[in-house]
Amino acid sequence: MADAASRNIWRRLRKNKGALFGIVVILLSLLTALFAYFIAPDGSPNANRMIVEIGGQKPGFTQQFLQIPKDPLPPKASFFQRLMYGQEDQYHYIPISSYTTTSDSLIIQQYIDEGVTERVAYSLKATDWKISTIKFRLGTDKYGRDILSRLIVGVRVSLSVGLITVLISLSIGVLLGSLAGYFRAKTDDAIMWFINVIWSIPTLLLVFAITLMLGKGFWQVFIAIGLTMWVNVARIIRGQVMSVREMEYVEAARALGYTHTRILFRHVLPNVMGPVTVVAASNFASAIVIEAGLSFLGVGVQPPQPSWGLMIKENYNFIITNNPMLALAPGFAIMLLVLAFNLLGNGLRDAMEVRG
Repeated sequence: MADAASRNIWRRLRKNKGALFGIVVILLSLLTALFAYFIAPDGSPNANRMIVEIGGQKPGFTQQFLQIPKDPLPPKASFFQRLMYGQEDQYHYIPISSYTTTSDSLIIQQYIDEGVTERVAYSLKATDWKISTIKFRLGTDKYGRDILSRLIVGVRVSLSVGLITVLISLSIGVLLGSLAGYFRAKTDDAIMWFINVIWSIPTLLLVFAITLMLGKGFWQVFIAIGLTMWVNVARIIRGQVMSVREMEYVEAARALGYTHTRILFRHVLPNVMGPVTVVAASNFASAIVIEAGLSFLGVGVQPPQPSWGLMIKENYNFIITNNPMLALAPGFAIMLLVLAFNLLGNGLRDAMEVRG
């Protein structure tokens, strides 16, 4: 029966174009996050290759570089290390306008700024350097980092925050909500009092308080957001459990002498998780927005780790100048990913016939 119900839900989801669009975007985001360092033009850790001479360039900017090997060379990363953390650059990147070679030296016109170059000579062997041309499809930020690469690597932060936040909120919310709805009486009163206290505190204010208590950082923002988003889950689970606990099959389980733990986790919770799935998709979207807001305010993910909210903070001044894409690109990315999860949540609500 469970397989038939799952197939029925999937059949309804496929007929919902909005939900299907959301699923496609989410799957593409997951693949992008997994292989970010292989896809990104800048595969260095955190896509943090700084070339300050070309900072603040517009989308489509193309620049020629002299690449000189580092001394000593960074160790080659294994496939797994590169998948997780990227590969440290093997070369120094020097922007140039032109170059000439002689029998024993290389003479370049080093790019300093638009219309400004400097003549520099290097005594290098032919095997010690190479010339490359790089196109920055979304431009560069004020530090000369590739915006496209940081957008690609930054999807990891958004998806990670959403996933960990949903797991934390579901764990706390399902546990407290099920206890309150099943045991009722004093247990329900105590848990509902705690829920109402948390509910009365503005979410962003509570996140700030937890973040400042735990400190700034990547993992701290997961915990801070997760500890503020369980209330909705708890209230929904409580209401669902209160109605299911009166069903005949629950009464039969009690009559057979089953323990409360078995009845709750084997017979009650599996039948009330439909609405929670919808709320989880909504919480995933909310977590992405809250993380971006915290990073924009400087209390979320810290530099040089790429976060879409942090990218907006670093480049929002460019919106009213000559290069608004530096701030608009991460804004569009946040909007698209949040829209995908909201559409998926709406599709799940319709497919599972969740009402109210």
